[in-house]
Amino acid sequence: MPEPTDIGGDPRAPEMVDSASDKRTANNTMRHQYRVLTDEEKTAMLIVKDTGANFLLILDRYCKASRETSLARTKMEEAVMWAVKGITG
Repeated sequence: MPEPTDIGGDPRAPEMVDSASDKRTANNTMRHQYRVLTDEEKTAMLIVKDTGANFLLILDRYCKASRETSLARTKMEEAVMWAVKGITG
Protein backbone atom coordinates (compact mmCIF):
# COMPACT_ATOMS: atom_id res chain seq x y z
CA MET A 1 0.00 0.00 0.00
CA PRO A 2 1.17 3.57 -0.59
CA GLU A 3 2.77 5.50 2.24
CA PRO A 4 1.13 8.66 3.64
CA THR A 5 1.60 11.71 1.45
CA ASP A 6 1.18 15.45 1.81
CA ILE A 7 -1.34 17.51 -0.13
CA GLY A 8 0.52 19.88 -2.41
CA GLY A 9 3.52 20.18 -0.12
CA ASP A 10 1.70 22.56 2.25
CA PRO A 11 3.10 21.89 5.73
CA ARG A 12 -0.30 22.78 7.24
CA ALA A 13 -2.11 20.19 5.10
CA PRO A 14 -3.28 17.07 6.91
CA GLU A 15 -1.35 13.89 6.37
CA MET A 16 -3.13 11.66 3.87
CA VAL A 17 -3.25 7.90 4.40
CA ASP A 18 -4.58 5.34 1.92
CA SER A 19 -7.90 4.03 3.25
CA ALA A 20 -6.71 0.44 2.90
CA SER A 21 -3.43 1.10 4.71
CA ASP A 22 -2.75 -0.34 8.13
CA LYS A 23 -1.65 3.22 9.03
CA ARG A 24 -5.18 4.60 8.56
CA THR A 25 -5.41 5.64 12.23
CA ALA A 26 -2.77 8.34 11.68
CA ASN A 27 -5.29 11.07 10.89
CA ASN A 28 -8.37 9.85 12.76
CA THR A 29 -8.86 11.59 16.09
CA MET A 30 -12.20 9.93 16.85
CA ARG A 31 -11.40 6.23 16.60
CA HIS A 32 -8.44 5.21 18.73
CA GLN A 33 -8.23 1.54 17.80
CA TYR A 34 -8.55 -0.32 14.53
CA ARG A 35 -8.11 -3.96 13.82
CA VAL A 36 -5.79 -4.91 11.00
CA LEU A 37 -7.84 -5.71 7.90
CA THR A 38 -7.27 -8.81 5.82
CA ASP A 39 -6.25 -8.36 2.20
CA GLU A 40 -9.75 -9.52 1.20
CA GLU A 41 -11.36 -6.85 3.40
CA LYS A 42 -9.06 -4.18 1.99
CA THR A 43 -9.97 -5.20 -1.55
CA ALA A 44 -13.69 -5.23 -0.74
CA MET A 45 -13.46 -1.77 0.82
CA LEU A 46 -11.70 -0.37 -2.24
CA ILE A 47 -14.29 -1.94 -4.57
CA VAL A 48 -17.14 -0.38 -2.57
CA LYS A 49 -15.45 3.05 -2.55
CA ASP A 50 -14.61 2.89 -6.27
CA THR A 51 -18.17 1.84 -7.10
CA GLY A 52 -19.55 4.77 -5.10
CA ALA A 53 -17.13 7.18 -6.78
CA ASN A 54 -18.18 5.88 -10.21
CA PHE A 55 -21.83 6.40 -9.33
CA LEU A 56 -21.09 10.00 -8.36
CA LEU A 57 -19.36 10.52 -11.72
CA ILE A 58 -22.49 9.23 -13.46
CA LEU A 59 -24.59 11.71 -11.48
CA ASP A 60 -22.26 14.54 -12.48
CA ARG A 61 -22.41 13.52 -16.14
CA TYR A 62 -26.12 12.81 -16.61
CA CYS A 63 -28.09 14.57 -13.88
CA LYS A 64 -28.87 18.24 -13.70
CA ALA A 65 -28.22 20.09 -10.45
CA SER A 66 -31.31 19.57 -8.35
CA ARG A 67 -32.53 18.53 -4.94
CA GLU A 68 -33.05 15.01 -6.29
CA THR A 69 -29.47 14.79 -7.54
CA SER A 70 -28.19 16.14 -4.24
CA LEU A 71 -30.19 13.51 -2.37
CA ALA A 72 -28.88 10.76 -4.65
CA ARG A 73 -25.32 11.93 -3.99
CA THR A 74 -25.86 12.06 -0.22
CA LYS A 75 -27.49 8.62 -0.16
CA MET A 76 -24.64 7.08 -2.17
CA GLU A 77 -22.08 8.62 0.18
CA GLU A 78 -24.07 7.21 3.10
CA ALA A 79 -24.34 3.79 1.47
CA VAL A 80 -20.58 3.66 0.94
CA MET A 81 -19.98 4.73 4.53
CA TRP A 82 -22.22 1.98 5.92
CA ALA A 83 -20.83 -0.65 3.55
CA VAL A 84 -17.28 0.18 4.61
CA LYS A 85 -18.39 0.03 8.24
CA GLY A 86 -19.92 -3.38 7.51
CA ILE A 87 -16.66 -4.60 6.04
CA THR A 88 -14.34 -3.12 8.66
CA GLY A 89 -16.52 -3.33 11.78
